[in-house]
Amino acid sequence: MIPFNKPYLSGMEIDYIKDAIKRGKISGDGYYTHTCHEFFEQKYGFKKCLLTTSCTDALEMASILCDIQPGDEVIVPSYTFVSTANAFVLRGAKIVFVDSRPDHPGIDESKIEELITTKTKVIVPVHYAGVACDMNRIMALADKYNLFVVEDAAQAIDSYYEGKPLGGIGHFGCFSFHETKNIQSGEGGMLVINDERFFSRAEIIWEKGTNRSAFWRGEIDKYGWVDIGSSFLPSEMTAAFLFGQLENLDRIQKRRKQIWQHYNNLLKPLAENGLIDLPYLPTYTSNNGHLFYLVCKNQNDRHKLISFLKSKNINAVFHYLALHKSSFYKRFHIRGVLNMANHYENCLLRLPIFYELEDYEIDIICDNIIQYYNKK
Repeated sequence: MIPFNKPYLSGMEIDYIKDAIKRGKISGDGYYTHTCHEFFEQKYGFKKCLLTTSCTDALEMASILCDIQPGDEVIVPSYTFVSTANAFVLRGAKIVFVDSRPDHPGIDESKIEELITTKTKVIVPVHYAGVACDMNRIMALADKYNLFVVEDAAQAIDSYYEGKPLGGIGHFGCFSFHETKNIQSGEGGMLVINDERFFSRAEIIWEKGTNRSAFWRGEIDKYGWVDIGSSFLPSEMTAAFLFGQLENLDRIQKRRKQIWQHYNNLLKPLAENGLIDLPYLPTYTSNNGHLFYLVCKNQNDRHKLISFLKSKNINAVFHYLALHKSSFYKRFHIRGVLNMANHYENCLLRLPIFYELEDYEIDIICDNIIQYYNKK
């Protein structure tokens, strides 16, 4: 079986975990946490970074920092993972779903402004597949209506919009280091704070609502409970594992982009013949090779293709279920039909992609996809 995903070990993860243990501090906010923060701040110019136990936690921190109150409205694409919306629902927000683009599963920027009301507080663009949303357009809306922008960059490490790193453009950026991501630590995430007004409070929320971080830096002589918060920071062992990955980021990225391009080259004839659609990259975005997908013409076609590939020992998967139709939230949704979110829910298929996927395996996968369509 060619799996959909296989976590990659770059070589030094275990050594760094052992070193973290030897240093005598394995709870959070230690040497490796700081080392990871410095890596991101230096490489991408992020103003302030805080590792979290997941991207979900990073989104929940952003929701608190945006001071979401019951009744506030948050604009979110329907075609995304549940955490994107749930982080704000937990604070009492009303989620206003927006459709995907016709040429890409990301948020349809042209449909955002019509959804803004006096209760709108946040826009959450999701950089699906590491492909940038049109951030100039979104930030212009945020400036016009005095809104916060929280970038869901879970899939977007080392990806750029007009040369600017994703996650570093909005007021906040949220990253994932789940085992399915380019850079991973099993579970893990990071909040990027781009607005200096929130530096101090972000640390407090991160440390269970206390000013403990300032205490450890010697800025105060004791620490206490000063705000709401939770235990959002990961252990030093998670941070140590992550740093082992970060040291090899350029090598990992190079290989993933090669895999992406190999897929694209082999499957392009099917797209040119109108049998499938392949990923679209706007001129303003880079490609970080996070995932490769194709879009079938209908749900039945996708179901048959998945079954065919499975019979050939190839594990291809689909996601997401459009959130506006979820059993939890559909009773609150009053904003019409989201045709493109429905389309991607029914037709998008993700192909295996991971660092150790061999070229001959990509050939096998694509040969079988071509074989399937030639038989139709």
